[in-house]
Amino acid sequence: MPLYEHVFLARQDLSQAQVDALAENATKIITDNGGKIAKTETWGLRSLAYRIAKNRKAHYVMLDIDAPAAAIAELERQSNINEDVIRFLTLKVDEHETGPSAMMRRSDKERSSRADRGDRGDRGDRTEFRAREEEVE
Repeated sequence: MPLYEHVFLARQDLSQAQVDALAENATKIITDNGGKIAKTETWGLRSLAYRIAKNRKAHYVMLDIDAPAAAIAELERQSNINEDVIRFLTLKVDEHETGPSAMMRRSDKERSSRADRGDRGDRGDRTEFRAREEEVE
């Protein structure tokens, strides 16, 4: 069977439980039509590059799918109908990525680099700001 990657964006005002329910619904559609889900990744609530249907953020979910084309057509049809899904994209791939996707690897690097810098992020300890405050007084 062909391999696919399906990414959908859910509205920002949904809870994580509702987003998980959307992913379960997509899984059910695929399995009912003779396919299987190899991997499900939830990328979390992320900012959008531009507003989509009055949303500035969206919950991102990726599914690695091994299914016939008819199952993918049904999944896309259901995604078009669902008001909670604001965008989706399905790509046919030669093989699925092993391990975490590029989005998950990137967020792991960001977390570890923030931990190395401390809780202040890239702002540093702000000593130059304190010195300027003393000059003003």
